[in-house]
Amino acid sequence: MKHVETLRWAGDVDGCLELIDQTLLPVEFRRIECRDVETVWEAIKSLRVRGAPAIGIAAAYGVVLGLQTATGSGEEAFLKRLDDVTDYLAGSRPTAVNLFWALERIRRAARGRRGKKPPAEILADLLAEARAIHEEDRRMCRQIGRHGAELLSDGQGVLTHCNAGGLATADYGTALAVIFSATESGKRLHVYADETRPLLQGARLTAWELKERGIPVTLICDSMAAQVMREGRVQAVVTGADRIAANGDVANKIGTYGVALLAAAHDIPFYVAAPTSTFDLALSSGDEIPIEQRDPREVTHGFGRQTAPEGVDVYNPAFDVTPARLIKALVCERGVIDPVTRGRIAAVLGGT
Repeated sequence: MKHVETLRWAGDVDGCLELIDQTLLPVEFRRIECRDVETVWEAIKSLRVRGAPAIGIAAAYGVVLGLQTATGSGEEAFLKRLDDVTDYLAGSRPTAVNLFWALERIRRAARGRRGKKPPAEILADLLAEARAIHEEDRRMCRQIGRHGAELLSDGQGVLTHCNAGGLATADYGTALAVIFSATESGKRLHVYADETRPLLQGARLTAWELKERGIPVTLICDSMAAQVMREGRVQAVVTGADRIAANGDVANKIGTYGVALLAAAHDIPFYVAAPTSTFDLALSSGDEIPIEQRDPREVTHGFGRQTAPEGVDVYNPAFDVTPARLIKALVCERGVIDPVTRGRIAAVLGGT
């Protein structure tokens, strides 16, 4: 099976971030170099890098890039630059909690060294911290895959929405990690991938990843999911998540809520796979999750072609919230959370 390395750091502390430009897939495979924090911000905002875990990793490396020119200044100026850079990156996208989790982790690492090391050494430590976040995500993806694979059976049809594969993480994915791991254990699965409008991450990215790994995949329009379920082609649904509230409500790519409703109507288990860094226990429910509003032209002029009347009003939320009552189980690196309740989540996550 081919391995997709979504992003990587090239060089030492004065190096750069390299990432796959996902806006070009599946037609063109191209890596781009990010040599300053502004390029990382643009890559996150424009979805060149996307998926909650990958966004967090990119942001961590982005802080290092933003501080490369500040090591010659004094400690206070260096830490002021740190705050400016992390605040700037935090403004790139509002819903994926991994972004804020990673930035806060980098900020804490820097402030914990205040008065103990010069800026140049702190920056080296921050690169090590970003690399640690990167490596931890690799391990979490594999653990999520192992836990989730047990929920799938040989011969099943599995529907997924958006892209929660290697392109969205450091290595193996979250939702697709479950499918990859199950397949590697010998289970034969057939995946139905929603195209995931308006930016077609399912068609462009998920279908590409599954084909690269030789896993049978059938692409369907979002509006076909109900019929595919009605025909008995799907026995399980697995998606990723961008933020999970303390009660188990899940924010994921727009359209996920509808898929969950359809799964419930057809008595099909609906699973969500995500690392513990995607849980936001500070939020009581999904009602508190901020929902990103995207450019109307993504709907009216998708991929450069006008498909709607000029000047028409557009509502374009990037995410929706699936209530916990529709979710059979949450899968994280620590195990399977079933039932999806506030108490069970707290017990599995512990002090996270």
